[in-house]
Amino acid sequence: MAKARITYGDKGFELAVKQFEKQYINEVKKVVAETAELMVSQAKALAPVDLGNLRSSIDVAYSNDGLTAVISVGAEYAVYCEYGTGIYSTSGSGRKTPWVYWSDKLGRYVMTRGMRAQPFFTPAFESAAKYFNSAMNKLG
Repeated sequence: MAKARITYGDKGFELAVKQFEKQYINEVKKVVAETAELMVSQAKALAPVDLGNLRSSIDVAYSNDGLTAVISVGAEYAVYCEYGTGIYSTSGSGRKTPWVYWSDKLGRYVMTRGMRAQPFFTPAFESAAKYFNSAMNKLG
């Protein structure tokens, strides 16, 4: 006895769905790239500049076939610029007493109580997150 077989859909429909999926993924990749570039440019614009090392150390790397972007800051002192130091630390856990250090730039010893925060990465992230959410909502 022959078994009855019922098939739903057709090859044309499957092909249309795959094409739609591919187009949607490409649009998402575009949004990821636009968001990453926006964040990098804003972080560089907001970065405090002395010699330009902090600004030039901000970079983006893509992975997961363009679905993931990682924005990084290579300058070791970036965290101190972002959150401040000493009595000006935004976390409140900075050193409470003044200290002295040698400044190659000034050619002398300098006494300090710390450095005020100069946020550049967080504001860039917040702006980029708004853009990403808005752009993704437009995609559906």
